[in-house]
Amino acid sequence: MASIKTISPDQATGKLKKIYDNLLQTRGKIAEVHKIQSLNPEALVAHMDLYMAVMFGKSPLRRYQREMLGVVTSASNHCEYCVNHHEQALLAYWKDKVKTMKLAGDRTGVDLSEVDHLLCNLAEKLTLNRDSDYSSEIITLQKAGLDDRAILDAVQVIAYFNFVNRMVLGLGVEFTEEEMKGYKY
Repeated sequence: MASIKTISPDQATGKLKKIYDNLLQTRGKIAEVHKIQSLNPEALVAHMDLYMAVMFGKSPLRRYQREMLGVVTSASNHCEYCVNHHEQALLAYWKDKVKTMKLAGDRTGVDLSEVDHLLCNLAEKLTLNRDSDYSSEIITLQKAGLDDRAILDAVQVIAYFNFVNRMVLGLGVEFTEEEMKGYKY
């Protein structure tokens, strides 16, 4: 249960009801990460717009790479809720449960391309804020064939997940098996 009051779908009115109805239609259900923001529908809409732009917008990064970055970032933050959500989404692309589950832990034996390994390393390092200068990581990604737009998109995905992870952890959104069921990926 969340640490703050939330408005359930059956109690929602006005703008929030429209948001919830849209989520039900497009995603199949309303996630706890959306309910936790129910007291501020305008911020919820802005959050959803940012999510759609960084995760589904046109990008040189492939969709699975964005989900992969979300899993690694969330695992680095120990955000079980987001790890589980985005492992499920990544599984829709990879179709390999073992590989998907290993991504959130020790990635040493995970079969990834060089670029995907570098992206995962950037996600972990940037999330854990190990340095104040990431230029060597950027140069390495450029040498591996990523253009600047792809690098920008990767950093935006990583930053987005750090934002959401902190909101989920800070407001006490809990992971349940039931939460993972019923989404349209």
